[in-house]
Amino acid sequence: MAERYDCHYCKESLFGSKYVLREENPYCVKCYNSLYSNTCEECKKPIGCDSRDLSYKDRHWHSDCFQCFTCRRSIADKPFSTKDEQLLCTECYANEYSSKCHECKKTIMPGSRKMEHKGNSWHETCFACQRCQQPIGTKSFIPKDNSNYCVPCYEKQFAFQCVQCKKPITTGGVTYHEQPWHKDCLLCTGCKEQLAGQRFTSRDGFPYCLTCFCNLHAKKCASCTSPISGLGGSKYISFEERQWHHDCFNCTKCAVSLVGRGFLTERDNILCPDCGKDI
Repeated sequence: MAERYDCHYCKESLFGSKYVLREENPYCVKCYNSLYSNTCEECKKPIGCDSRDLSYKDRHWHSDCFQCFTCRRSIADKPFSTKDEQLLCTECYANEYSSKCHECKKTIMPGSRKMEHKGNSWHETCFACQRCQQPIGTKSFIPKDNSNYCVPCYEKQFAFQCVQCKKPITTGGVTYHEQPWHKDCLLCTGCKEQLAGQRFTSRDGFPYCLTCFCNLHAKKCASCTSPISGLGGSKYISFEERQWHHDCFNCTKCAVSLVGRGFLTERDNILCPDCGKDI
């Protein structure tokens, strides 16, 4: 006699009938569907062994039930997205949730590369320089008047040229004698230190820090011999080609201040009227 070949669960003979193997055990179609078939998320009916079972994150659908929630088109074997556990084809997802390109106003499809700046989004190819129309990509750019420019185009169209080095000024510019300079180019003629951010003056059109100006060009006080800058409203006294700091213009003998008073001279000395009586 031939060996019997029965359903592993109901023990009915499978001779001449369709059956399904599971873990090397045969089941009749009825028992297999009853024991192991998944329930479709859409129609809530069992997904039998004679139907295609599509699954996503432990959820199951008949092939015909695997549809976009919005347009109801089949998304079997097609790209799709999910929102709040609802299945959406890429077109519906993009129309509903994807950002729009700031340049061409079209939807930026999920998975495509995009550029973002100050809350706006662009297709990668739409994020281009306003002047040369070339995509900026990952290169540096400068925004101006709601447009974006690659650095070379911005320099050609908008940037001032430094009076000293003749190169464009994109950052760090200062004005001196109503002309534009790079901060790094505006240097003291004497010590070559950067002048931007500190007080400075000029002589014959050349800029000097206060220290170099005083050491090189300022007159010396006849009393203390230190330079008299005359800058910033500092006061000094001048008499017969000699100069004094305001605080140094004192009687040589008694040291009383002679500012605003009469005085006498004896050789290189300046004297108050009282001390001058003894001459």
